[in-house]
Amino acid sequence: MLKGLDPLLNADLLHVLRAMGHGDELVIVDANFPATTMGRRVVRMDGVSATRALEAVLSVMPLDDFVAEPCARMEVVGDPDAVPAVCQEFQKIIDRAEGGKFQLARIERFAFYERARAAFALVQTGETRLYGNVLLKIGVVRPA
Repeated sequence: MLKGLDPLLNADLLHVLRAMGHGDELVIVDANFPATTMGRRVVRMDGVSATRALEAVLSVMPLDDFVAEPCARMEVVGDPDAVPAVCQEFQKIIDRAEGGKFQLARIERFAFYERARAAFALVQTGETRLYGNVLLKIGVVRPA
């Protein structure tokens, strides 16, 4: 047993997060996303929302403050300016975890797929809301 860790951070996910380094990308995806087809490594979190998974991941992982857009969501097809409720929640979670430093960027659907294919790992959630996908670029943990 480990103290102080979010209980959603299971052994598989902790292993992936520990293996990642600065600049690597992690993508948290919804239940409809073709994660097994696209991901080199896939961690399943069935029954967990993408927002809850994001909270757990950001409790131990910093975002990359060396780049302009360390977090991004998939654009809505046919309405790129739309911001689905799930993505609004992603932004609130990122704001809490990172002190409001980062704006959630948007990426066209097929460009998002390409980034997901190249990502270090995908976390497949049970999220049923459409566009419940968020890409994170890992930052650094600075010395105290």
